[in-house]
Amino acid sequence: MSEEHLNSGAVTAETGAKPVSISTRIGKDIIVAMKAKDEHRLTTLRMVKSAMKSKEIDKREPLSDHEEAQILTTLIKQRRESVESFTKGDRPELAEKERQEIVLIEAYLPQAATAEEIRAVVAGALHHLAEGNGGVKPGPKDMGPAMRVVQQRILASGLRADGKMVSEIVKAELTK
Repeated sequence: MSEEHLNSGAVTAETGAKPVSISTRIGKDIIVAMKAKDEHRLTTLRMVKSAMKSKEIDKREPLSDHEEAQILTTLIKQRRESVESFTKGDRPELAEKERQEIVLIEAYLPQAATAEEIRAVVAGALHHLAEGNGGVKPGPKDMGPAMRVVQQRILASGLRADGKMVSEIVKAELTK
């Protein structure tokens, strides 16, 4: 995979060009995969495009970039669950195929946030909750409100974070 391909969704500082939508990039990459006769890549990209098209038909209007990213996140989550099942079922070849699909799909998402970035967002959110609660530090019973604030802040900051990791970090911070 070329560096240009992986960064094709980024806004360039020199040109100020608007990023290309995920579905547009996938459409172009399907053509490239067809020409290269890369069957695994082609079937994975077609599956992704089909999931997006299905959601677009259900919604009856074009998908936003955020909705496209959500679909990709859901597909990745499904693949991870499949890897787990195949590993338990002693089917390493199928688990490896799913891992390869995860790598292909993740290439279309923004870079995932690191644990440190998530901790910083969580700390800010918990501080905000404490201020709104008369200075009382939130505890484990405040997991729901804390997660809502943290998820909103993560979305607002444009980060991409695994919900399971966010939940674990919030739980650890609340029990401190």
